[in-house]
Amino acid sequence: MLLWTSSVCQPNKDTTIWLTIFPTNMVLRVNINQIEPATRDWICKVQIVEIGCPRESLDKKCTFQNLILEDEEECQIKAVMYTDEIAQYAATLKLLNTYLISTAKVKVSPTSYGKPIHKFQWTLDKETVIEQIKESHEVERPLPPPTKLNITSFDRLPHLMVDSTAE
Repeated sequence: MLLWTSSVCQPNKDTTIWLTIFPTNMVLRVNINQIEPATRDWICKVQIVEIGCPRESLDKKCTFQNLILEDEEECQIKAVMYTDEIAQYAATLKLLNTYLISTAKVKVSPTSYGKPIHKFQWTLDKETVIEQIKESHEVERPLPPPTKLNITSFDRLPHLMVDSTAE
């Protein structure tokens, strides 16, 4: 796993962070809504608000796991990990922990499985840089527990139940 230590400068409201593993690169601190597939050299502070169970793809070619990440502005995005990364990050990524994430692959969310929560989704792979922010962190503070509620009406519950014949 790659980790970084950061020193923060705040000349304006934007924050610039220098990563010690990339000493010549300046990385721009952004929120989820500012990140697109063409965005380069970004870092985002997020909290994991939902972790799905690892599942086999419909074509049975791979295993994947979905996560829902939330930033400081309570904007949410889906992140997905595949077989090797599920094992790699299992001990690191925990529900309600806060992380600095960089170099995740960003692509347009597929709409074939319903309405996505964001127009893009992230893929966390072995090149993704993830650092957990702990209570004792000198520069960054962990995000507070989420206040955004995902409410499901009772009439939608049958649609959310796992259908054993479909899997």
